[in-house]
Amino acid sequence: MQTVILAAGQGTRMRPLTDRRPKPMLPVADRPLMAHTADAAVEAGATELLLVVGYEADAVRGYFGDEYRNTPVRYAVQAEQRGTAHAVRAAREYIEGAFAVLNGDDIYDPDSVTRLFEGGPAVGTYEVENPRPYGVFDIADGVVEGIVEKPADPPSNRVNVGAYVLPAEARGWLDVEESERGEEEITDVLARVVDERSVRAVGVDRWMGVGRPWELLEANEWQLGDLDRGIRGEVAPTADLRGDVVVEEGATVEPGVVVEGPVLVRAGAHVGPNAYVRGHTLLGEGVRVGNAVEVKNSVLMTGAAVPHLSYVGDSVIGREVNLGAGTTVANLRHDDEAVRVTVKGDRVSTGRRKFGVVVGDGAKTGVETTLNAGVTLSTEARVEPNATVTRDRE
Repeated sequence: MQTVILAAGQGTRMRPLTDRRPKPMLPVADRPLMAHTADAAVEAGATELLLVVGYEADAVRGYFGDEYRNTPVRYAVQAEQRGTAHAVRAAREYIEGAFAVLNGDDIYDPDSVTRLFEGGPAVGTYEVENPRPYGVFDIADGVVEGIVEKPADPPSNRVNVGAYVLPAEARGWLDVEESERGEEEITDVLARVVDERSVRAVGVDRWMGVGRPWELLEANEWQLGDLDRGIRGEVAPTADLRGDVVVEEGATVEPGVVVEGPVLVRAGAHVGPNAYVRGHTLLGEGVRVGNAVEVKNSVLMTGAAVPHLSYVGDSVIGREVNLGAGTTVANLRHDDEAVRVTVKGDRVSTGRRKFGVVVGDGAKTGVETTLNAGVTLSTEARVEPNATVTRDRE
């Protein structure tokens, strides 16, 4: 089963985290987001990975190379992002026979991908309470009879998760007209497959589309929740590691530190002394969490530093960020409403009662900075000492 994985987009809803790298390469636990998709495909029996790249393609090439987990890898370039059918068409010259298509910025549980790969044509479906914002399948006796985009009256509660096994003929059906959104959609290809073939509806047990910063946090909550305890780094005898905590080789945990799992401390990270780390937290490679710092339910990416006397909760912190001593992140609104974050110029609800901040690569705060819930600091942003930041900072 050749597997096409789509990873060419710019990830504009995830900015500033995607200013310098593609969204599928953002970290989720111990690997990039896209690697979870590739791993599921390999475990399901993929014979070749066809990775469709575009924006910041070198980051994808550098990670996956020409072979990934003993599976050959080839790359197709989608220079202009004009939709999902257009993306798959970029890989058409490599496709031979039936093939699978997966989104590189979605996470699927591996067992469900295995069931999808057992025979096609097939589509992955996921049950949701409110299907109206999605593409929704009309299904009878386990067979797809149609798909409707964002219907007012959904035919089912089983939505499209961007996971397909398509017949060999579909290779020639990828030239579709632009949709009302101005894109060439893979769902138009799927509609023809449904008309001409019997298409299995395969229930996906767990799925998450990762398009916005708080969804990256949720993806890490999922994957970190599956950790098994493993202590391979240097941990002081007086450090207290509770539950499923992983300290990779080359990481250091100083005296007086308390870590409540699930927490992953990656190679080269340094924690403490007297720090408190808890609740689905990822400390990336080379991260520094210093004296009397508390980090809760957050993602700190490679090289980020929270050196002294600070609090970071429910936040996504980019690479090489430095939070000055005494920086405090607020993660709860006084009116107890869901925290809102700016996405492509609009304030959007995260749906989360607790959410802190999003900080782009290389940003720095001065000492005694306070960051309000829902604030975004752009790439390389600077915040002066003693500042209270209630609005996004460029």
